Amino acid sequence: MLMIVGLMAGGFALLYFGGEWLVRGAGDIALRLGMTPFLVGMTVVAFATSSPELAVSLDAALRGVHGVAVGNVVGSNICNIALVLGLAATIRPIQVEARVISVDVPLLIVATASMAIVLWNGHITRVEGLLLVAGLVIFIWQNVRVARKERARVREEFEHAAPKPGKSPWSDFGLVAVGIVALVGGGYLFVRGAVSLAQLLGVAPAIISLSVVAFGTSLPELATSLVATLRGEGDITAGNVIGSNFFNILAILGITALIQPLDRSGVTLVDLGVMVAVTILLLPLMFSRRRIGRGEGVLLLVIYVGYIWWLAESGHVPGA
Repeated sequence: MLMIVGLMAGGFALLYFGGEWLVRGAGDIALRLGMTPFLVGMTVVAFATSSPELAVSLDAALRGVHGVAVGNVVGSNICNIALVLGLAATIRPIQVEARVISVDVPLLIVATASMAIVLWNGHITRVEGLLLVAGLVIFIWQNVRVARKERARVREEFEHAAPKPGKSPWSDFGLVAVGIVALVGGGYLFVRGAVSLAQLLGVAPAIISLSVVAFGTSLPELATSLVATLRGEGDITAGNVIGSNFFNILAILGITALIQPLDRSGVTLVDLGVMVAVTILLLPLMFSRRRIGRGEGVLLLVIYVGYIWWLAESGHVPGA
């Protein structure tokens, strides 16, 4: 058991620092190539906080543990909304831009529902993965278009969150290279530990992925959102969660399925339903006063605790 914990702890450390190095190096390179800090914050930062999920899902798919690959995305999306956004809003109410309510959340609902429909028959093909990646291209293009029109206050918040260029471009490429190596190694160790834990407890690897792995790979989003919330930068908090969920669906699931077709082994229709439901719930929570208040934050936390409790009561999670 100690060896398993050590594998997962070491894997998470590599995933965390790999993501940090990747976002710093890639962000600097993007800025040097002429991308605005706002666009870097909306795309590179959101993608980098999702990079642990990519490393874990891709490694799991290549090793044939499809339940971990799919369960990681489903569980992380539930965790990002119900736990990360819920905890942040409980600490301080999150003001939300009108564009997030009218454009970003509806598009995320469409992407999430599309993912659930694709997985409804139990598997995702390379063609379906290609369609998801095409959706990612559209998402990035939309952010490029919006970046030119965004309000100055929101732009300043994302510029503050985006990385600042370093002194040497070679150091940027070095950070990217080291970050990728760390992510690959971390993903291998984390998946190996998760599969071993599932075997030790006698549960499906997908269930460990929906709970333990999903929480672990969502920690970068949690850290980023809590820091932004404490600084009063609500747009960063909402944008980080929404952007990360987009990348989880379109990039991580899409790229993974392109390389290795997947099935949702161990991930049930209930799990997909919870993911779609919490995403749809964002609209009424944000719509009333263009913010997520403490009461709404507590509601999201209750939903997350209830979901984990349901997994435990159904005999799927450690300690059940």
